[in-house]
Amino acid sequence: MSMLTNSVLTISESKKSKVCKLSEVSHHKTMDHATVLPWDQDIDLGVYPKNPEHLWINGTRFCDGLSEAQKLELAWLETARDISMFIWLEQTIPPLYMGYVTQFHDRISQELQEYLMIFSKEEIIHTLTFKRFMGKANLQLWKPPVGLYELLTQTLPKMEPAVGVLFTLLIEWVAELGAMHTSQGKDIEPMTRTMFREHHRDEARHIAFGRWISESFFETTSPESIAQVRQMSQRIISALIDMFTYNPEIALHTSFEFPIAVDDKERIEQVWRSEHNKRLNDERFAELYAWVDKLGLRQ
Repeated sequence: MSMLTNSVLTISESKKSKVCKLSEVSHHKTMDHATVLPWDQDIDLGVYPKNPEHLWINGTRFCDGLSEAQKLELAWLETARDISMFIWLEQTIPPLYMGYVTQFHDRISQELQEYLMIFSKEEIIHTLTFKRFMGKANLQLWKPPVGLYELLTQTLPKMEPAVGVLFTLLIEWVAELGAMHTSQGKDIEPMTRTMFREHHRDEARHIAFGRWISESFFETTSPESIAQVRQMSQRIISALIDMFTYNPEIALHTSFEFPIAVDDKERIEQVWRSEHNKRLNDERFAELYAWVDKLGLRQ
């Protein structure tokens, strides 16, 4: 394995050329904010932006009795949460990754520095696009994800870059798999479907990069460091899956009285552990679960 002296980001020789390929593709095929969506057209708020079967409380008693209009409202609110999660995540990545480039400029190879910069640039474009879409759809930005925002802005900048890449990957991968799993059906609102599909083209490259860096970290670092990262990730992954499955903040956004109060821990727990959501998570996160289990990152 070729690496710089005291390198803080390593990658196998076989993967190094693949990172160069990612950079090359990005230079030619990255999302263009101006043309990615027909901004002069309206978003059809009368059409579901996600698969209605995937509503967070679907399959539970709390969904019984909701009207079609209320379910449609929930679908748009849940989509607003998904987009908000991307915005909060994607605007924290450029300072994190550019911080690595600046701080460790002599300990990260040029190929990896270039891709960290491209990654950061693409996240800024995504954030601008998501914010513009939310403005057009008249959707409110949700609060930052509790715990994850602090992780990205306070904890990870103090840890080694490979650990930052790993946890960024885990959060992005959950959000990405969830968004794509629910938004690509033929009956989904067209602009929403297109936005998530085009976003995915860049994100697929980001996820590949994150996996390669993380796999290299596990191959080259000390058993003590691996144990520490495993302990941290086991705690974060379960919280992340719960957070994505159901966010109690929705009770603050609905125009009608939501059946679960924002602080009703018992009912929230019932939704998190419902058979419907367990089955849904097993489907949409199958690829992620297989990868984290291989590395021992999940309890």
